[in-house]
Amino acid sequence: MSIVIESDITLIMQRLNISEAKMRDVYASKSMEEIVETEAEEGNQAAVAFAREIFTSPRMLVKIFKLANPENKLEFLKEMNLDQLREFLPLMEEEDLNEGLKFFDLTKLLDMLEELPPDQLVKTVFQMFSEEEIMAYLPEEELNKFLTSPDLDKTKIMNNLQLIPQEYLAQMYEAVSGEDSDKVSSKELLEKIGGLNPLQFNDALEAMQPVAKQKLTKEIAHGHDEMYEKFDAHAYTNMIKTYKFQPEVVKAMKVIDEDEKIKMLDKLPQDLMAIVITQIDAKVFADQLIKNHPKLLAKAMIA
Repeated sequence: MSIVIESDITLIMQRLNISEAKMRDVYASKSMEEIVETEAEEGNQAAVAFAREIFTSPRMLVKIFKLANPENKLEFLKEMNLDQLREFLPLMEEEDLNEGLKFFDLTKLLDMLEELPPDQLVKTVFQMFSEEEIMAYLPEEELNKFLTSPDLDKTKIMNNLQLIPQEYLAQMYEAVSGEDSDKVSSKELLEKIGGLNPLQFNDALEAMQPVAKQKLTKEIAHGHDEMYEKFDAHAYTNMIKTYKFQPEVVKAMKVIDEDEKIKMLDKLPQDLMAIVITQIDAKVFADQLIKNHPKLLAKAMIA
């Protein structure tokens, strides 16, 4: 397959000092390579310098092949294999990487979100949901797992239980003790709950009403994003699937680290990856062609 790109003939004429008449009568059907080669053989030193510049100057390459045009970049990219295409992704602006995520459907985005490091997933979730919404949408078993985790300090739980209304504390204690706690003060209830053995304490936490459980979990985790990393990734992606559409998810993913976005875009089919790369800065693209793909440049010159 040939690389079909309409080169800037006017620029060639100016740089090689070729008249319109000669271009029309002699070079009308010639390739750029043939024009430059013929002029060089005739002693045109500008042609020699021009040939050298094409393979060394990104700025000249952008002009001669009009690489500001994405369609012209695509002509080169279609000639590359998948590994060669991947070389361009780390060179792209982050905004352009974000745009590339639009090529994935919601199901694929959710799969990739689950594969993210927990801190990256949590950052993304916070772009879509408030703390109150997260607590309301998380399955109750996730809250239970969080509150009864051996990694969670009991003192932290007790300090935040002081913020829970008395009626919920009474329900907690009654569920594990069987005692009527209607006339017991919040202070006394906290003392009784704090005195429970570890198994009873966990049972009491799990027996809390969901609304109280959500409030307690939020108060403990507030200001500590690392605590939100303890919730299961699938619980988050299921939440996203239920309440958000694909464009909202893509927009939220702007906070993901660049290297993680590159890993995601690496999963695109070859043709779509090429389209994404057409948004790369023209000069950066030209520089890569000069450094790593001189054969493609030569191929374009003979087209």
